[in-house]
Amino acid sequence: MNDLLRIPCVLMRGGTSKGPFFLSSDLPAEPAERDQILLSIMGSGHPLQIDGIGGGNPVTSKVAIVGPSTVPGADVDYLFAQVWIEPRRVDTSPNCGNMLAAVGPFAIEAGLVPATGTTTLVRIHNVNTSKIIEAEVPTRDGQVCYLGDASIDGVPGSAAPIALSFFDAAGARTGKLLPTGKAIDRIDGIEVTCIDCAMPMMLLEAAALGVSGTEEAAALNADADLLARLETLRLKAGRLMGMGDVSAQVTPKPVLIAPPIHGGDLSARYFMPQQCHPSLATTGAVGIATACITRGTLAERIVGHRELPTTLTLEHPSGRLDVRLALRDGKVAAGLLRTARRLFEGHVFAKPTRAVERAA
Repeated sequence: MNDLLRIPCVLMRGGTSKGPFFLSSDLPAEPAERDQILLSIMGSGHPLQIDGIGGGNPVTSKVAIVGPSTVPGADVDYLFAQVWIEPRRVDTSPNCGNMLAAVGPFAIEAGLVPATGTTTLVRIHNVNTSKIIEAEVPTRDGQVCYLGDASIDGVPGSAAPIALSFFDAAGARTGKLLPTGKAIDRIDGIEVTCIDCAMPMMLLEAAALGVSGTEEAAALNADADLLARLETLRLKAGRLMGMGDVSAQVTPKPVLIAPPIHGGDLSARYFMPQQCHPSLATTGAVGIATACITRGTLAERIVGHRELPTTLTLEHPSGRLDVRLALRDGKVAAGLLRTARRLFEGHVFAKPTRAVERAA
């Protein structure tokens, strides 16, 4: 086994996502070398990621890299990496709020943040977006508590609640809440709302593409024409938002929105971008909820005007997700509840970067 790299690793579920967590000091600092190792670890280049630990699905092909904070006002740095499955690419342009839910517990157990009392506040600097998010992690006797009565749709059973608070999440990538300067744009005759809040997204009414927006994820994933149309619109939205050629990136994310059917405020089908999310991304939920309170957007057209503070209930393929919006120091803060669990700890083995490059 001496010809393989042996790297400490913790496999964790964060929200409705899952992936390996690494200390930044255990991976190469040089991005290209680091990414080659991540491709080897996850097994990218094969639809099942059979030669790695990825699960063959975008929600299980994610990586979190955590280390000491490099900015004031934060406890740790968190770099998120979306590892593509068949294309051998690593995208570090977006954040992932579901994986974010496990960053606090990981940081405490890694000794980066001391546990304090029954709840430990972990201030997380997301390197991808330069934003700080607060996580309230249940702790007891200096240890992280994973067991509890909180449940989230998309994850079976219950666990300890982890409260996430996103502050001033607007312009995470482009520097503007509405990157085009408009609440509604028209692309190929379709009305869209381009918004950048926690995650750059392109929102469009599902009916405009001939679907209801309340379908199961599998049904949408089987609609090749719909996926192709969404990708065409997404690429054009990326340029319109000032992001350039986004064909090798997972942002902006396309989101189909529609009136709710289960008593919520809005139905959402979030794409990653080539597959519909089985539930809903946490960062996506923050952005969609913010769109609901932004004057003139397609989301506000469905929801109607809402004053702050307010709670938006977003319906997704696995159930519902509540986002609480309020003003804090004159800026919008978004809060939501997630859970996390430590699944496995040990070492993962990767091919040296030269061997990875030859295999590619």
